[in-house]
Amino acid sequence: MNKIRFAILISIVTVSGFSQGMLLPVIAILFEQQGYPSSLNGLHATGLYIGVLLASPFMEKPLQKLGYKKMIIIGGFLVMASLFAFPVLQSFWIWFVLRLLVGIGDHMLHFSTQTWITSISSDQNRGKNISLYGLCFGLGFAAGPVLTSLAAVNPNLPFIISGSVSLLIWGLAFILRNDFPEQEVSGPAGSTARFKEAWKLSWIAFLPPFVYGFLESSLNGNYPVYALRQGFSPENVAILLPAFAVGGIIFQLPLGILSDKFGRKLIIPIVLFLGFLSFLAASFTHSFILLLICFFLAGMVLGSTFSLGLTYMADLLPKHLLPAGNLLCGICFSVGSISGPVIGGLYMEYMPGSSFFHIVAFLLLSVLAVFMLKGRKQEKTVACKQ
Repeated sequence: MNKIRFAILISIVTVSGFSQGMLLPVIAILFEQQGYPSSLNGLHATGLYIGVLLASPFMEKPLQKLGYKKMIIIGGFLVMASLFAFPVLQSFWIWFVLRLLVGIGDHMLHFSTQTWITSISSDQNRGKNISLYGLCFGLGFAAGPVLTSLAAVNPNLPFIISGSVSLLIWGLAFILRNDFPEQEVSGPAGSTARFKEAWKLSWIAFLPPFVYGFLESSLNGNYPVYALRQGFSPENVAILLPAFAVGGIIFQLPLGILSDKFGRKLIIPIVLFLGFLSFLAASFTHSFILLLICFFLAGMVLGSTFSLGLTYMADLLPKHLLPAGNLLCGICFSVGSISGPVIGGLYMEYMPGSSFFHIVAFLLLSVLAVFMLKGRKQEKTVACKQ
């Protein structure tokens, strides 16, 4: 693997994580201070992920025609331009549209970089490479919420800083030499057939990206509101949210290496169970220090769920189905990301006496049950197809 190419790809992913990590808590806190209800605040947070979901069915053909580099350049421009537009176009629904555009641009970036990395990685280092990908996204995502404190100085500052960083890294994409995904003439004809085949062979691998999407969006979109109502300050929130991401950063690479050694089907259920215990413990405390520890521990195990699911998908699928599999990972991530703030917002509005963490713990336990009951059967299905 070309080291310069890989370094540029993960730099782009880092900045994408930075912009996403900034947008969710900054806008959530601004809207809470302006008096918007939590359900409407949560609905607005889905804009980025609705953009991802809307764009997903139309990504495969342009990638095959334009190649990885051009898709990355177009996606990066969409994100950068939208970030600079937030301070200029200040309106609830215009910001929703801008979030849609950021979602579309981010998905172009992630789909292109994910497919590029998985296609050029070997079976022996795929887990490590995807873990580095997830690690860099996590670094960016952890840094993003730090900008929430700048919103108190000037609400426009987080958007300007994030847009400027995006502009700087976006320029690196022009250095890359374009490449195209592998195509299989004898494989399923048409995108729909490829999606069906990819889903049939690897649907269980799409559950971890769904979980990660739900966690990422609900923790960053709903939890700031919940925390403020529990008496925590915006400064406390700016520390708690990065703790989850930092935990994921620290353990991202070790988990990737462990999954290469022991297999994704063993590691994924373990991290789901440990994550369940972490959030269950968080529901029983109002101490800032104990919550910080719970967030950190949850991040250590759950911060890798997207990359583990993505790598598991690549284990189960032949190379010509990787673009379809990557798109389905993105779709499931988006469905989780859209449902997270909506369900979380409704839960807080109609069950104000309950802990926000209960709904997260329930999701993790449910997905763990599916893995335990269906995981082995799904691998047998893949073995029969090979």
